[in-house]
Amino acid sequence: MSKKVLVISTSPRKGGNSDLLADEFVRGAREAGNSVEKITLYDKTIGFCKGCLACQRTLRCVIHDDADAIAQSMLTADVIVFATPIYYYGMCGQMKTMLDRANPLFPSDYQFREIYLLSAAAEEEEHTVDGAITGLQGWIDCFEKARLAGTVFAGGVTSVGEIQGHPALRKAYEMGQNV
Repeated sequence: MSKKVLVISTSPRKGGNSDLLADEFVRGAREAGNSVEKITLYDKTIGFCKGCLACQRTLRCVIHDDADAIAQSMLTADVIVFATPIYYYGMCGQMKTMLDRANPLFPSDYQFREIYLLSAAAEEEEHTVDGAITGLQGWIDCFEKARLAGTVFAGGVTSVGEIQGHPALRKAYEMGQNV
């Protein structure tokens, strides 16, 4: 059964290592027959959440920028994939800001059930990604019908494109195929 897959690449760098992981997931998911949309945040305007909670009544954000439209795409996706570079052992600020701005989804009849995390970091140790997983899991815990369905981590990559040939690219592709 074909799924509606939304891949959100949160890297501030176009063609960054986590962005390339996202591309491989997209390729695998499309080849498997899914409907896939990829959104990049590096070229979007996304302001910080104001904490007004108006979205809990209206199901839309009072800030009319790109985050409002992205949250509406998240609402109707079956699968959401986040790709992030790991900065200071956590997700990048762009991803955290987008998660905060997805607050209108909390009281909504959201469609998503499966959430995936793709990440890349200069550090190689597996625990490098733990902070990002914990942060994303905290968001997922607010959506009782959703679950963290899988993660891919590429360690030891810093410069744009350094991920080429890294085994995590194949893992991201295969994860996309099996979504």
